[in-house]
Formats: sequence, C-alpha cells, structure tokens
Amino acid sequence: MLYTIYAESTPNPEVMKFVSNRMLVDKSIEVTSMNEAKGIDIAEELLKFPFVKSLYISTNFISISKDKNIEWEEIVMHLRVFISDFLNENGIKNYTENIDIKQKNNTAKIKEKRNFTEKEKEIDALLTEYIKPAVESDGGNITLKSLQNNIVTVNLKGACSGCPSAASTLKGGIERLLKEKFDPNVVVEADEL
Repeated sequence: MLYTIYAESTPNPEVMKFVSNRMLVDKSIEVTSMNEAKGIDIAEELLKFPFVKSLYISTNFISISKDKNIEWEEIVMHLRVFISDFLNENGIKNYTENIDIKQKNNTAKIKEKRNFTEKEKEIDALLTEYIKPAVESDGGNITLKSLQNNIVTVNLKGACSGCPSAASTLKGGIERLLKEKFDPNVVVEADEL
C-alpha cells in the first residue's frame, strides 16, 4: 500500500499538519535546523525549502512551520505532493529508526524520559490521558518538564510551539484539568526554550 498524505490546518496559522495513512516514525522529534535533521532524510529534504522553518514529526504526521512571508495557499499542495512522492519513492520505513538518540538528544529534542517524582508521574499520566490526544490532533505535542512549588512546567512542540492560542489552552484547559484532578493550587507554565 502506498503512502497517501492529506493536509490539515492547525490552530497555529503558521503550522500545517501533513497526515499519512501509514506510520512514519517511532520517536517524536522536533527539527529546527539542518544539523538536527541529519540522518532523517525526510526532514533534510523538507528543510531545503526556503519557506520551511521547522518540523515536528510524530507517529503518522509531519507538522511544518512556515515562514511568515508566504501563505499556505501558495505552498500546501506543493508540500503535500512532495511528501507523498518522497515517501513512496523511499518505501515503507521508520524514518527515525537509525538515528543515534544520545547524539540527537541535545540537538533534535527527542522526547526524553527522565525519572519523575510520584506527583510528576501523576501529572504526566493526566496529561497523557486527557491533553496529549487533543494536542496531537492539532499537530503538536505536550510533555511534562517539571513540578516545583506547585508550578507545573510543560514543553510545547510542533504546532503548539508559538501558537497564538497556547496561553488560553494552558490556562483554560490544562491548568483547569490539573486543578480539578490533581491540586487546586497548581499553576501551569510553558517552558520558554
């Protein structure tokens, strides 16, 4: 079965989500430079387009952040066809299978697992169950960074990073959920990388 790709808008007007009918990767990864793209050929090729600023690749989609000087109407079809042709020419494979996780951890921001405290594990489970599916459907990702002094710090990636509605999502959605299910005194902030 060949890859088919469709484009889907996200709440972030600078990001478009390109969804595949097949899995692309087994590791979610954010790529913001050619150096970070090394070893991930689809990322290397997409970053050659002058209007592509960054990528977030996860399971079966690629979220592409574009330059503000161009409109999606001018490039979305070109990117959709390019991605589809590229994937079909290269065959079915896992595009992050052969990357060195230790080498990429500092540059390509592969989702890291660290030892959470019991409270952080509880927050992470709530984010995974209630928040992550909606965020992924919008072409992004959210991960817990830390809990310190009732301040929950999260990392936003893909379409969520820089999204105009991220602040309202953090306060109106995530913080409200955690106040209800975890601790009424908790505050949620995004880690500004």
